[in-house]
Amino acid sequence: MNWTNELLDLYERNQDIAGEVKYKTVKGKKGEEQTPLILLPVFHTTVTAQITVTLDADGNFLGAETVDKKDNLTLIPATEKSLSRTAGTEPHPLCDNLKYLAGDYMAFYRQGKKPKDYSENYRLYVEALEKWHESEYTHKKVDAVYVYVKKGTLISDLVEQGILKLDAEGKMTEEEKIQNIAQTDAFVRFKVEGSLASGADVMEDTSGQYRGECWLDKTLQKAYIDYYSSILPDKALCYLTGKREAVSYLQPKKIRNEGDGAKLISANDEANYTFRGRFRDKTEAFAIGYETSQKIHNALKWIIRKQGYSWDGLCVVIWESGMNPLPTWNADTDAVVDEYQDQWDWDEDELLENETGEVQASGFRSAMRGYGKKLGDTSRVVLLAFDAATTGRLAMTENKTFDSSRFLENLTYWHETCEWQQVKYKEGHKYEYMGMAGVSDIAEAIYGTEQNGKLTLNNKRMYAQVCKRLLPCISERRKIPMDMVRQAVQKASSPVCYEKRYNWEAVLGIACALVKKERKEQNKEDWTMALDKECRNRDYLYGRLLAVADKIERRTFDKEEDAGRETNADRLMNAFSQHPYQTWEMLEKKVRPYLNKLKLKERNYYKMMLDDICELFDIDSFTNNDRLEGVFLLGYHSQMSAMRYTKTEEIKED
Repeated sequence: MNWTNELLDLYERNQDIAGEVKYKTVKGKKGEEQTPLILLPVFHTTVTAQITVTLDADGNFLGAETVDKKDNLTLIPATEKSLSRTAGTEPHPLCDNLKYLAGDYMAFYRQGKKPKDYSENYRLYVEALEKWHESEYTHKKVDAVYVYVKKGTLISDLVEQGILKLDAEGKMTEEEKIQNIAQTDAFVRFKVEGSLASGADVMEDTSGQYRGECWLDKTLQKAYIDYYSSILPDKALCYLTGKREAVSYLQPKKIRNEGDGAKLISANDEANYTFRGRFRDKTEAFAIGYETSQKIHNALKWIIRKQGYSWDGLCVVIWESGMNPLPTWNADTDAVVDEYQDQWDWDEDELLENETGEVQASGFRSAMRGYGKKLGDTSRVVLLAFDAATTGRLAMTENKTFDSSRFLENLTYWHETCEWQQVKYKEGHKYEYMGMAGVSDIAEAIYGTEQNGKLTLNNKRMYAQVCKRLLPCISERRKIPMDMVRQAVQKASSPVCYEKRYNWEAVLGIACALVKKERKEQNKEDWTMALDKECRNRDYLYGRLLAVADKIERRTFDKEEDAGRETNADRLMNAFSQHPYQTWEMLEKKVRPYLNKLKLKERNYYKMMLDDICELFDIDSFTNNDRLEGVFLLGYHSQMSAMRYTKTEEIKED
C-alpha cells in the first residue's frame, strides 16, 4: 500500500480510541513528564486552553478557573476553514478565543492607535453555534453553551472571578498574561455540570461516556461529527480513495507538533509553479475527500506523537501494521536488548541461552529472533520521514514499506557489521557493551565537543543531518558515508582533545565500528574485536605498536595518575597517524625510560611483544611514512583490550 493507504488503515484499526486522552511518559529537563496523546476524531483539532468556564445544564455561569499547564491541551470541534485560519475570522464551532465568545468584549477592550472591532467575530460565532443548536444533531452541552454565550456577559463574569485583570479605566490590558498568553487572546473551554448526553435519560457517569468536560465527552464528539457531515458541500471524486465525498483544498497543520505551521499538502500558490504548466488550476492537480484527509492527517499526528523521533525540523516515525512494538531503529545495541526485555517476556530457550554467560554476545541476536517470532510473516513496517525547508511547507523525505522480517534483518545487519566494543554511561557508571552506538551518540562523537565533562553537539540541525544520512544505512543497508568515517577517525586520533578519557573511549569505539563497517563494504574485509596476532596489515600493526607503547608508560603510573595523566602515545597519536615511521622513532625513544622502570619479567614481556609485532612487518611497509588508514584504530583498540584483560600471572619472564 502507499503511504496514504497505510495511514488510513492505521486510523481504521485504532478509531475505537479516537477522542480519548491518554498520556505518554517522556524524559524532560525535570525528569519524567506525562504528555497527552490523542487520536483526533474527524472534524476536530487540539488547542492550548488558558481558561475553563463551568456552566450548569441550563446555561447558567457557575465559575471559572485558569487551566493547569499539564492539562491545557484541549480537544475541540473545528470546521474546514477554522482549522486553517490565521488572520481570518472563521470561528470554531464551540470553544474559541475570548473575542469570539464574549458579547461584551468590545466594552472591555482597550483600543490602540489603530482601532479594531471584534464584534463581527462574536456575531459569526453565535450564528454558527445557533445552527448546530437548532439542528437534529444538537447536544445538551451545546444547548447550555449557546444559552450562556447569548447573554454576552463572559468578560464581566471572568473579571468578577478574578481571572481577567482590568486597569484603572476598567479596560483589559495585553500586558496581563495567562500562561504567557495575553489575557485578551486567551482561549476558553467549557465544562457543563449535570448535563445529559443527547437523547439520553441518564445523568453523567464516570465511565468516560458522559463527561462534564466538553473536550472529553465522546457523545459530544459524535454529535458534532454527525452535524458537520450533514452540512458538508456536494460530493466529488476523491483522488486518493476513488470514492465520492466532500472534497477539501484546505489541509490541516500541527503535523509534527502542536506548534507546527507547515502543511504536507498544499496548492494555494497561484503565482508560482506549484501546479502551473501542467494544470489550469488546483482542482485539476488534486482533490482529496475532507474526511479522508482528516483521517490521514490525524493518524499521522497521532503516530508521530506516540512513537516518532524529532531532530530540529526532521521527524522520523516507524510503526508496525498491527501496532506491535518494534526495536528502536536509532538506539544502541544494548538499549535494544533492554527494550526487548521490557516489552516481551523471554522464552525458555532465550533465558537458557543468556544464563550461559554469553549475554553480551547473544542478547541482541536473541532479541531480534524474538521480535521475528512475535511479528509473524504477514506483518509489515512503515517508515516515513518529514522535513521542512520553510515554516509553511513540509516535505516527505523518506517513504518506505518493508516486510517486518526484512526490516529486522536490515537492523540486525547494521548492528552486526558495526559490532565493536562501545562505552556509555548506564545507571550512574561507565558501562561497556559489544555492538553499535545510537545515532545521537554517533552525531555527538563525530561532530560534537567535550563540554562540562560530556560530549555535546550544540548545533541541533547537525543531529538531523546525521540522522537523515544514517537512516538509509540502517533501514536499507546503504553504504556508510565516507566523510563521516574520516571525521570519526580524525576525532579518535586526538585523545589529548578530551579531558575525560571516558569520552575519548566512546569516540574511539564509534570510530572503530564505522571503520570496520566501511572496510567490509569497500574491501569485503571482516574485522573483529579479538586481537589478530597473525595480521600483517601495516596500519593494523602500527596501531598495535602504539597501544603497547601506551601500556608500557601507563604501567609506571600510580592509579590516581592513570586517571588523568596523558602518555606520550596520547600526545603523539595524531602525528603518528599522519607519519607513523617518523613518529615511531621518536616515541620509541620516549618510551624506553618507562620500560626500564618495569620489573625484569614485565620488561621482557613487553619487549618480546614489541619484537613479535615488528617481525610481522615487511621492511618496505615498516619504513613507509605515508598516512595510516582507519584500520590502525582497530589494531590499537584490539591490542589495548587484549592487554587490559591479560592476567598478571600470564606475564612470565623469558
